[in-house]
Amino acid sequence: MQKLLSALLIAILVLFAHAGARAKPAQTAAVFDAVFIDSSPLPATPEETARMARFNAQLKQALDKSGRYRAIDLASIKKDVDAVRDITDCNGCEADLAKKAGAQVAVVAWVQKVSNLILNMNIRIEDAQTGATLKGGSVDIRGNDDQTWDRGLKYLLSEHVFAPPR
Repeated sequence: MQKLLSALLIAILVLFAHAGARAKPAQTAAVFDAVFIDSSPLPATPEETARMARFNAQLKQALDKSGRYRAIDLASIKKDVDAVRDITDCNGCEADLAKKAGAQVAVVAWVQKVSNLILNMNIRIEDAQTGATLKGGSVDIRGNDDQTWDRGLKYLLSEHVFAPPR
């Protein structure tokens, strides 16, 4: 019995060691601040501005925590980023900026306010070398409060960014 347990323990250790050796290292990510697109008849509120700041922080934190991505500091390209009108629609400049910052991927996100009750959250992760989209998705949320924003981002990440390929 003891020999069987020892053999089982060794097999488990070998499996863990082998699985660890196959784990991919986190990709360096240029995570650009998400863009707020207000296409509603109502002006953006201070609460929405605060939600965007929290959205950006939560996105970076979730990417880092996943172990798949490691957000890098974009201070070295701040002037270049500030010169871009809309990072989500700049004809591929996001990949070039990510590459310039030394990142392997570019992460762009945006929240579109259609009305005070309908918002749309989007994310796109691109290869910095080729500009090819690696992951992406969109989710509609109903409601414009902290809870719906948090749930929307959580769903966007779990179902589109961290979900296995389908």
